[in-house]
Amino acid sequence: MAEVLRNAQFILGAARTNQFPIDSGWEVAVAGRSNAGKSSALNVITGLRGLARISKTPGRTREINFFQLDQERRLVDLPGYGYARVPIPVRQAWQRLVEDYFRQRQCLRGVVVVMDCRHPLTEFDQQMLRWCAHARLPVHLLLTKADKLSRGAATAVLHKVRGELAHSYKESIGATAQLFSALKRTGVAEAQEKLAKWMEIEEKKGPGI
Repeated sequence: MAEVLRNAQFILGAARTNQFPIDSGWEVAVAGRSNAGKSSALNVITGLRGLARISKTPGRTREINFFQLDQERRLVDLPGYGYARVPIPVRQAWQRLVEDYFRQRQCLRGVVVVMDCRHPLTEFDQQMLRWCAHARLPVHLLLTKADKLSRGAATAVLHKVRGELAHSYKESIGATAQLFSALKRTGVAEAQEKLAKWMEIEEKKGPGI
């Protein structure tokens, strides 16, 4: 499982739908606010420090970035959303591109939505969840920067978010949530297991197991 993720390689950045790779196999998309730690999460989950570029200026990614794991599996880094300094026409272009991606990609198996655990379920996050619900896509929330809160406070946030998901999205999509910290590597194995399940990655077992 982890071995497959460590094979991730950047293959292209798409600014238009006609630049998307062939729609086959399995894809999992990663979305989130521009300052929620999306790139750090991708790097830690794959075990590749430089896979997703971490910018000091949030909102710099203007394309959908595709990372290939093998011939049939890809991770997809969606443009960060919700950053106020990005010009309105640029934000609208991103929105159209992401909407088209959700509408067109038959190989998309699920969406990981990255949220700062100190500020979860913002209006922008809710919009992303509504898109996923409309597309009938399962969602897994990474509540990042859990190291910024005490264990009790982080657990309380997790329970609250899970309650919101159960209330608002129970009928439309499968929605799960977990705590995550790229700095402390909290929740890395759980996130990897979710990706493996969605992309049907079989865990290699040692001799005699």
